[in-house]
Amino acid sequence: MYYYHNYDQINGICSTKKVNRLSRYIYPLSSTDIISTNHHISNQLWNNGRTFTTTYPNSIEISSKQYERIYNNDPLDLSNPLDSFPRRHLGPAPKDVQSMLKQMGFNDLESFIKAVIPSNILNNDTTDSPLDFDLKASTSSSNVGFSEQEMLKHLTNLANKNNYKIKNFIGKGYYNTIVPPVIQRNLLECPEWYTSYTPYQPEISQGRLESLLNFQTVISDLTGLPIANASLLDEGTAAAEAMLLAFNLTKKKKFKFIVDKNVHKQTKSVLRTRAKPFNIELIEIDSVSDFENAKYIIKENGNDLIGCFVQYPDTNGSILSEEKLKQLAELTHGGGNVSKAPSQLFIVASDLMALTLLKPPGQLGADIVLGSSQRFGVPMGFGGPHAAFFSVIDKLNRKIPGRIVGVSKDRLGNPALRLALQTREQHIKRDKATSNICTAQALLANIAANYCVYHGPEGLQNIAKRIYGMTTVLAQHINSSKCEHSVINESWFDTLTIKLNENVTNSKKFLEKALNEFSMNLFMSDSQTISLSLDEATTEDDLSNLILLFSKEKTIAPDSNFASKLPEFPLDNLRTEPFLINPVFNKYHSETAMLRYLHHLQTRDLSLANSMIPLGSCTMKLNSTVEMMPITWPQFTNIHPFQPSSQTKGYQEMFTNLEKDLCNITGFDAISLQPNSGASGEYTGLRVIKTYLESQGQPHRNVCLIPISAHGTNPASAAMCGLKTVSVNCLNDGSLDLNDLKLKAEKYKDELAAVMITYPSTYGLFGPSVQEAFDIVHENGGQVYLDGANMNAQVGLTSPGFLGADVCHLNLHKTFAIPHGGGGPAGAPICVRSHLKPFLPGHDVVKMITSGGSDDPSRTIDSVSSAPYGNALVLPISYAYIRMMGSKGLPYSSVIAILNANYMMSRLQEYYKILFINGSSSFKHCGHEFIVDLREYKEHGIEAIDIAKRLQDYGFHAPTLAFPVPGTLMVEPTESENLEELDRFIESMISIKNEIDLFMKGDPRGKVLKMSPHSMEDIINGEDWEQRGYTREFAAYPLPFLKVNKFWPVTTRLDDIYGDTHLHCTCPSVEEMEAKWREES
Repeated sequence: MYYYHNYDQINGICSTKKVNRLSRYIYPLSSTDIISTNHHISNQLWNNGRTFTTTYPNSIEISSKQYERIYNNDPLDLSNPLDSFPRRHLGPAPKDVQSMLKQMGFNDLESFIKAVIPSNILNNDTTDSPLDFDLKASTSSSNVGFSEQEMLKHLTNLANKNNYKIKNFIGKGYYNTIVPPVIQRNLLECPEWYTSYTPYQPEISQGRLESLLNFQTVISDLTGLPIANASLLDEGTAAAEAMLLAFNLTKKKKFKFIVDKNVHKQTKSVLRTRAKPFNIELIEIDSVSDFENAKYIIKENGNDLIGCFVQYPDTNGSILSEEKLKQLAELTHGGGNVSKAPSQLFIVASDLMALTLLKPPGQLGADIVLGSSQRFGVPMGFGGPHAAFFSVIDKLNRKIPGRIVGVSKDRLGNPALRLALQTREQHIKRDKATSNICTAQALLANIAANYCVYHGPEGLQNIAKRIYGMTTVLAQHINSSKCEHSVINESWFDTLTIKLNENVTNSKKFLEKALNEFSMNLFMSDSQTISLSLDEATTEDDLSNLILLFSKEKTIAPDSNFASKLPEFPLDNLRTEPFLINPVFNKYHSETAMLRYLHHLQTRDLSLANSMIPLGSCTMKLNSTVEMMPITWPQFTNIHPFQPSSQTKGYQEMFTNLEKDLCNITGFDAISLQPNSGASGEYTGLRVIKTYLESQGQPHRNVCLIPISAHGTNPASAAMCGLKTVSVNCLNDGSLDLNDLKLKAEKYKDELAAVMITYPSTYGLFGPSVQEAFDIVHENGGQVYLDGANMNAQVGLTSPGFLGADVCHLNLHKTFAIPHGGGGPAGAPICVRSHLKPFLPGHDVVKMITSGGSDDPSRTIDSVSSAPYGNALVLPISYAYIRMMGSKGLPYSSVIAILNANYMMSRLQEYYKILFINGSSSFKHCGHEFIVDLREYKEHGIEAIDIAKRLQDYGFHAPTLAFPVPGTLMVEPTESENLEELDRFIESMISIKNEIDLFMKGDPRGKVLKMSPHSMEDIINGEDWEQRGYTREFAAYPLPFLKVNKFWPVTTRLDDIYGDTHLHCTCPSVEEMEAKWREES
């Protein structure tokens, strides 16, 4: 029996009516609103004379026989392509599936899944599948999805609907760039780079860590500030992080933040989004047009001021002088000493290419400098992903958001890199966090860093000088008698803002002329003002066409030869100090040298190209080559996010299809593709809930219930939304304590806004009472947020909508095959019920091009990321994954993920305790992941970290360490691993258990655990082997397979404490650091 709920907005009462089938929860809508769905079967329920449409997800066949049909290809059936995708994505062959089932006492996948997933959770309707995707281009009659070649053809057709040949001079934070082919082929398109995980295990991550340290050095040198992080999500969110850093620095006692009018419009929108939950007032100044008034406003608000934020160069191209920047900084600081950590911060958004010529903001009083590194070799890609940069004064080094790569040393005393100051991160600080950042844009930061390595400081300056020179030539021409218009900004680097002669034309006509006659896009500021930005890809022909566009004459006179000598950057703004002087930026400028350097870095990292990465809660599945191919096609990469919608029909069609597919999979009605990380998705979902409640006259609802097992981003995201978090207990068997939930929901019934629940749980369990938990929250006036971190165990078997949730976010970099990229990019759309649709985020600069989100701009929340569709360039990956798996193949991603996890667990149970799954527990099976409990060994001197490090000697990245329970390892194999790889990991864990036993018996061979991992240098040059009690072979080759194929840890175990107490976050002189450490040793 299920329940139908109707919430009485006026009286705050939720009435309940029993129904025979699980229905959707009904929320107050207008009398004409109907809650629609994407599923086939619907049923009307009547309440108080109003009609609502409810729907039910439908089952899909998940038998072993069906798996064999999907997996195998019939060579005699022309309707069944031989290059079908499921057999490439799913690891175990049908015969291996049966062997694995036999190991666990089952003979069919269907009976196995019914034993794992509670009957009220599993979709067991007998009608057709709800995953009925439109696959008209597929030749497959069995609807298993596009074949690989069909997918490439389909994507090509979509891509060609984008007008990618138009030259974009739109600017506004997005620029054409030239990706060096050596970097495109050997980094962006290289699985050793894009399939690795965040470098939390530094001994097998030294390549990426070195590259990210290079990135930090670039940022620190160019901005003139000593500490930089390893990237943030985009420029808008970086600005918001800076504002909140400044806000928290005042202990949340000051509430006014000054923003210059000339900051990018999309950045201001994100600032408004982040400011609202904390009642931060954004006060606008115009430092270009009215500098004296800007100074007055800063002075007048000084007592309640958080900080001041300006752009340099600004969105219209103007560059504030050194004197004016220093004045603004001094006024913001209240006349204090800039070298000390001020209570009011002067924050500057800047442009890295411009900073190769401009004086660095750090020398002019800036406390924080931020921006986008996109134009350092990262394609526009319709707005992302791009790596934001963020640097601070030294006094803020423990306040800076995001990850920081620092220099430490290993057991042998050798210099080595690691992620520093990790105690700042949200998964540790939880609701006390000042940021909910959970990832970065590591892959894009690595591209930008290596762009700088390849070009070097001189090459970068040459690019910048040419950009400035061409911009100046164009400005001089527009201001000459040969044109009828005038440049507004008196200074510039690459951007000109032009006032059009109203007697001649207007902005709309002028942009049409640029498009129709010269195939160019410019930016319309208002009816008589336009702007344009030149960049690295601007050619002599482009400059000629721009001059012709603005000229009175229709041809350029022969004497207009501007290419012989371009103007030079003015001395009064020119930086004088050198930058990027470290050897790495001055030695790899030939392609051969660069190729070898990139290869050197990638060989120092373990990725999916080496072995399974069984990280629990991370879903390190296959990122297939077919899925990845389109992200470097010019039809997708060359598109500016602010291009007219008529030129982006391919993206529009793909987004529309993807939105329908994701709504279909989740059982929801609407979606936003804008959030660009998991934490961003959480934040967006909670903000949508809060805004909805405010629209219902319930702004007082501000309590968010969160289970104690939740990932740290949950309470951190709630805190960022201004919500008060209340913890809910879990029972000893890992299930949610419904009594505690009910007690707290009723206690806070007048303030309850939401509950955040992960399903399957963070412990990897399919709890049977999740719907009852949702009922409790709804009955007490709250909304249900389902964290989609574990969605890979749900697809096609159940759904958040079926379970009764109101909103969920989807980790596209987990469930839907976007690669982790060594720590980003990510993607996290949120899916919602129809009553929340009007509040999905919009965009200030352009209109959204799909209808999956809000259709009421007056009710949307402001932007949550800079670009309207977030990390748009990687969305074809998820789209291709869904369309190639098809409606019959997708459920097997979840089925095989669950099978692989339970098979591994069943084999390891003989050797290790499995948390929450034992004789006294109600759980007999795990979901798609399980937790190995190692806490019993601590009293004997063995800790979970020793097993994690020893696994590196076996060629594996460790499972998730100490989360969600300290002293444990959480294992998630995913559906992409075959039986051979599963067995290889199992054999390694069994071998390590034997080593644990040796240690506990006092056998010296057990010491291998405490000394792990063992680098090649340690094996060859170690001088203490006679005292260790175990042999070199025992350390390096504990199992036979390692003699054939072994990934070597680059370093021995790192010293975490040393790295944090001797913080060094830019490229050091290796000789200097090594001499220092040797001396200390």
